[in-house]
Amino acid sequence: MRLTDASVVIRPRTSWEAMDLGVLMAREHRVLLMGSWAMVTLPIFTLLTVLLWEYPSFALFLFWWLKPAFDRLPLYILSKTLFGETPRIRQAVRHWPSLLKDQLLASLTWRRLSLSRSFVMPVSQLEGLSGLARQKRLGVLLQHNAGAARWLTTIGVHLEIGLWFGCMALFYLFIPEQIELDWDWQQMALASGPNDLWLEHLGNAFYALILVFWEPIYVACGFSLYLNRRTVLEAWDLELIFRNLRQRLSGIAPLLLLVAGLMLLQVTPQAMANDPVGTQQLSTRSASQSIQEVLEQPPFKNPETVTRYRFGDEKTAAKSKAKGDGKLPAWLQALLDNLNSNVFKQVAQGLEILLWSLLIGGVALLVWRYREWLRTFVSRSRQPFPKAVKPVPVQLFGLELGVETLPADIASTAEQLWPTHPREALGLLYRGLLSQLLHEFNLPLKNADTEGQVLEHVHRLQQPQLLAFSDELTRHWQNLAYGHRLPPTAAQQQLCNDWRALFSSGVHP
Repeated sequence: MRLTDASVVIRPRTSWEAMDLGVLMAREHRVLLMGSWAMVTLPIFTLLTVLLWEYPSFALFLFWWLKPAFDRLPLYILSKTLFGETPRIRQAVRHWPSLLKDQLLASLTWRRLSLSRSFVMPVSQLEGLSGLARQKRLGVLLQHNAGAARWLTTIGVHLEIGLWFGCMALFYLFIPEQIELDWDWQQMALASGPNDLWLEHLGNAFYALILVFWEPIYVACGFSLYLNRRTVLEAWDLELIFRNLRQRLSGIAPLLLLVAGLMLLQVTPQAMANDPVGTQQLSTRSASQSIQEVLEQPPFKNPETVTRYRFGDEKTAAKSKAKGDGKLPAWLQALLDNLNSNVFKQVAQGLEILLWSLLIGGVALLVWRYREWLRTFVSRSRQPFPKAVKPVPVQLFGLELGVETLPADIASTAEQLWPTHPREALGLLYRGLLSQLLHEFNLPLKNADTEGQVLEHVHRLQQPQLLAFSDELTRHWQNLAYGHRLPPTAAQQQLCNDWRALFSSGVHP
């Protein structure tokens, strides 16, 4: 790595300046970055869509989860273009599989949800560090610019969502008005049939296209933060200044040597002989030892390990205390002195465990409370989730619904009961209807359901003949039960005939 070949100005920047530099780098090489990203990611997205056509949400989740593997390609391109070695699109794409060899599993598992992913990714890919060496390196790098990297990821998530909604709105604006009038957007959004999955896959395609534009910028901003941090730590700007100074002085070096030689000629051999210090020569080893001893002492080396809380500069506080100013109340001073005690640490650990437990419990409670709503977005298949089998009610409205309590031919029995016992005849038909709905159609009727709620369940079966008969029978049943009005003679015979047409010939739910 030759800093003199860098295509950008090497100097310390603020975090936001560094990210702005990343945007400029991505804009300068936008064709290379976006083209290579599209050549790698779009075929994989198409393959996931074809293989998981019935599960568009899962296909989009897998594509999103593989982003760290895709991000290695723009990082490789940016690291090359920084020092003037710009690869071609095909060359970069052919090199991408070799970039996946190191630490790919870690990038896709426990490191996947790291908010500082774009900032720390060069440590593994460009520096090749892993294990303890990587942890030590991250401990130094993350002391600064880590907050900016987290903000970059947070802003990027919101930007992706905003761009996705914008693409969907733009698609809606391009729809001709005559076609738009025939669409029911609510039914399309809540549709679960296989013929309606194209809308979800269309939204997934918009997200894949958004990443072609945004993800190289995201990687470039993280890479520029990494470069800025190394510039500050390793003083790259000072190194460049010294190199430029050496190049400027290289032209007059012979003249300086000539002047130094003339000055040395003025020193007589006798004067050098009379100077015992001048004749004393230090060996290389002794000089190195002397230099090392100096470097091991303050102010060059003054290590201090702090494992307690400290408020402000302790030296300044001590000086202020000696002068008699800045006195704290006794209760506050006692509280500050006890912050480093074992009791306070145990209380802090207990509070931490309590807060994490409350957070996990709250999330679990929300998931359980809105489980039905979440299932709508997790799965679009027609197959419902298995539910616990609920016991079938034995009675409804005081009527026995067991199959064994009903005669074999309900319509004929009702015809015999109409002249003498019309209430029992109508009740028998209504009991038979409820029994059929429970045992043949498996409707989830409850003991507390009303006649209207039963009709709502029948309406969901989408069988017009059954719904018409149920509505007519329920109306006569309510008139008799609450108004003591018998159905007309023609209606009595019609109810029996409709019963035979529906159930005697065999009706399947």
